Amino acid sequence: MSARVLLLATTTGYQTRAFGEAAERLGIELVLATDRCDQIDDPWRDGAIAIRFHDVERSVEAIVEAARVRPIDGLLVVGDRPTVIGAHVAKALGFDGHPPEAAATAKHKLRTRQRLRDAGLPVPRFVSLSLDDQSAIRNPQSAMEFPRVVKPLSLSGSRGVMRADDPEEFRLAVERLSALLQSPDVRGERDRAHDAILIEEFIPGREYAIEGVMHAGRLQVLAIFDKPDPLDGPFFEETIYVTPSRAGAPIEERIVDAIARATAAIGLWHGPVHAECRVNEDGVYVLEVAARPIGGLCARALRFRPAAAAVDIDAADADTESSLEELLLRCALGERPDRWERERAASGVMMIPIPRRGMFRSVAGVEAAHAVAHVTDVRITAKPDQLLVPLPEGASYLGFIFARAETPAEVESALRTAHAQLDIRIDAEFRMLPSTPLQYNPAHG
Repeated sequence: MSARVLLLATTTGYQTRAFGEAAERLGIELVLATDRCDQIDDPWRDGAIAIRFHDVERSVEAIVEAARVRPIDGLLVVGDRPTVIGAHVAKALGFDGHPPEAAATAKHKLRTRQRLRDAGLPVPRFVSLSLDDQSAIRNPQSAMEFPRVVKPLSLSGSRGVMRADDPEEFRLAVERLSALLQSPDVRGERDRAHDAILIEEFIPGREYAIEGVMHAGRLQVLAIFDKPDPLDGPFFEETIYVTPSRAGAPIEERIVDAIARATAAIGLWHGPVHAECRVNEDGVYVLEVAARPIGGLCARALRFRPAAAAVDIDAADADTESSLEELLLRCALGERPDRWERERAASGVMMIPIPRRGMFRSVAGVEAAHAVAHVTDVRITAKPDQLLVPLPEGASYLGFIFARAETPAEVESALRTAHAQLDIRIDAEFRMLPSTPLQYNPAHG
């Protein structure tokens, strides 16, 4: 019988399909636990366990009960919302994993700031503001300097994050974030973290992303991504990731040390981590360390091969490359992450930004973008007639462009050139006008 791995994920998502394909290649049975209605008996006919992200206790009970019938050999979590459930399940089933308290801290920006501060890591000045304090929302005051950044406590992907350079911009940003956190889709998450916001001083510097795996408390860095586009606001939409980093060995060593100290401060122990940091002359500022892998389709920018020091790699694997999903599935079943290393080539991804709000119609130039030297794939993930919403309110991208080359500079150039080939058609959003009752005129019959 093949090994069985539980994957906690949203009902729909690119990563769920990617993990399914990876599991099939490895001969692993994948069991899904997803946020779907638990009153309908297996509506997708995929044998998934129905859980509700807002109800941790019942979700854990449902998974543990299902595991008695279909025993599992390991588990993985995709996305921020199920990380705490996954941590509790790992503990209940006796698997190595991130402790529940650490998983909860990692997805809560205020608690993360407090843990990093208490551990002596550099952090900006920060303060939280409750949405229940309407007088503070209308007249937000703080002793910290401008520019400032306002952000939600528990949304991801830079959603809701805004920079303010003066008191008026600050007031408008707080009001805008407050409105977002009270929108139906956010309130539907039933997360108490959405009842407050975080205000902190803006950190200048270059930003980096780190992909890694914790193994028994030790951080194994898989990749450091440069973010070559400046992220200085007013919003903080990520666009390009390129690896290996061009920061240089001294800065990379400081980044790895800071992320390792941050994971220890938060209490993360075993499983995937995705971290973000900013580097300037004052040091490495860790922005967040999430207890899950990189999101969306971005994992396609990473390929791995057996490490030179690994002497126990199976002969069948010695000359093969593996995806991040395959590596994480192996690790979920107990394999050490240091047996694998990133490929030698440079690689990267562009998360195609949404240029403006409106109804998505089409994208021309995809074939031309795909034909650019070093581009390996172009994926338009937005659907025709979909309402596109850019940051800070939006929560998705228009699609992804991937490239691979000898050098990071060639990768970055290929991504930018391919993006320039795209002609994105977005129509104005249709809005219903207030209706006027029709009046019957006898003269018209």
